[in-house]
Amino acid sequence: MAQGQEKESGGGGGERRFRKVSFVIPALNEEGVVGRTIRQIDVEGLKKLGLEVEVIVVDNASEDATAQEARQAGARVVYEPRRGYGSAYLRGLREADGDIIVMGDADGTYPFDRVVEFIQPILRGEADMVIGSRFRGRMEKGAMPALHRYIGNPLLTFIGNLLFHTGISDFHCGMRAITREALNRLTLCTTGMEFATEMLVEAGRKGLRIAEVPIEYRKRGGSKPKLSSFRDGWRHLRFMLMYSPDYLFLLPGSAVFLLGLALMLVFLRGPVSIGEITLDIHPMILGSLLTLLGLNILLAGITAKTFAMVEGFIDQDRLLSFIQKHFRLERGIITGGVIALAGFLLNLQILLRWYASGFGELPTLRTAIFAATVFIVGVQIIFSAWLMSIIGIERGERWRLCQLNGRGR
Repeated sequence: MAQGQEKESGGGGGERRFRKVSFVIPALNEEGVVGRTIRQIDVEGLKKLGLEVEVIVVDNASEDATAQEARQAGARVVYEPRRGYGSAYLRGLREADGDIIVMGDADGTYPFDRVVEFIQPILRGEADMVIGSRFRGRMEKGAMPALHRYIGNPLLTFIGNLLFHTGISDFHCGMRAITREALNRLTLCTTGMEFATEMLVEAGRKGLRIAEVPIEYRKRGGSKPKLSSFRDGWRHLRFMLMYSPDYLFLLPGSAVFLLGLALMLVFLRGPVSIGEITLDIHPMILGSLLTLLGLNILLAGITAKTFAMVEGFIDQDRLLSFIQKHFRLERGIITGGVIALAGFLLNLQILLRWYASGFGELPTLRTAIFAATVFIVGVQIIFSAWLMSIIGIERGERWRLCQLNGRGR
């Protein structure tokens, strides 16, 4: 296959020639370095491959001469008043008309002079998207703070691979390339630093072929870094967890619920002795609280997954399919009602026995704790079934209901 050609991604067959490469470079107060970054681009190397080149600098409300310097270096400057890494990229990606888009920072840290080598997996038809790896390449001394190099980036990359199975060694490298066709398949909307994470998560969800290329990471030029270690690290982590309700809700919720239920059942019959230590009613009270807490987290997770599926953040999985098939609103109400009724009747029996004894000391405190817990569990299931049903109504059904109520205009 000739350079500058690839097979249609997504298995469409046939070949097409790439026409143009667009560089999208966000810039905020990068006077003194943005010009050098633009002139560093290997334009001649790309033209030898028969590729047109455009450079778009997104001025993210700079307060210096960033825009003027970028124009003088030959870039087309677009203005994005809403500050934010994602905001700048969303604007720049809309403006770009190349069928390969190369992304990178304006501060001279990424090797745009090696861009021909960088986009080879796309040109050879081996990938829809390329991401650089600073850790598998060469890193100049002082290019990355020790906190980011040895803790922040490796930890976030580990979590990203654990949750999304991307197999990427540098989850937050900012030098990337993607075909226009692949980009059009992604749903990108975050406005902050988490945009970098969103792009990889979406690429994995949409089945894009991602290649990783070792790169040289250079010491930053220009103004002070815009990255806030803890704030932006938290935003990346928060976004990954939002896309992973199983790890955020379902697994911890299930663990807490089962632990609490086990404690209640173990101490339901009476005190338990461990060596010279005798445990009485208090572990059972703890078990009751853990059971309710775990169930709350678990139901919140199922609700979150339902919402995320309806809004298109995640795909339907086996759990949601099973719940939708076997636990619709009516079955949820019946199941919760039966459990709540069992707890209510058990509590009623205890109340009658207490009344018969002249309201003396409650002789069945363990049973009362268990019965109250069972009743609350049943009520929670009923209301959660209603909530999940409301969230899970298909959009077409929502529209039909609005029409019936005269609000669909």
